[in-house]
Amino acid sequence: MSVSMSATVLVVDDSASVRQQVGATLKQSGFNVVEAVDGVQGFNRIEQGGIDCVICDVNMPNMNGIEMVQKVKANPANADLPIVMLTTEGAKELITQAKQYGAKGWIVKPFKANLLIAAVEKLTATCVG
Repeated sequence: MSVSMSATVLVVDDSASVRQQVGATLKQSGFNVVEAVDGVQGFNRIEQGGIDCVICDVNMPNMNGIEMVQKVKANPANADLPIVMLTTEGAKELITQAKQYGAKGWIVKPFKANLLIAAVEKLTATCVG
């Protein structure tokens, strides 16, 4: 019973297995899922529009997750786009930095599927609900 049946979630992670795992979890709850392999591709996909929520890794080649959040949030059109960091990193300074740039949440890998779904449902409820 998902309120966010039509919400589209962008999963940005350089690990194919993580993208697959996160994507499968979200799809089972009725979300549309699109993927990007790094911050550059993620940023470009967000700029195309139609994304309701972003799940983003921190450590990636080309442009890391924190840099991507900063670049995405620099565009006023993306001010309300919820971005959740999903990473093995737990350093307080990284979490603080991500939130200062506009990330809405921080989930540490390995993630619990129910917590990920709850976070995405909460963040996308205002988009499509």
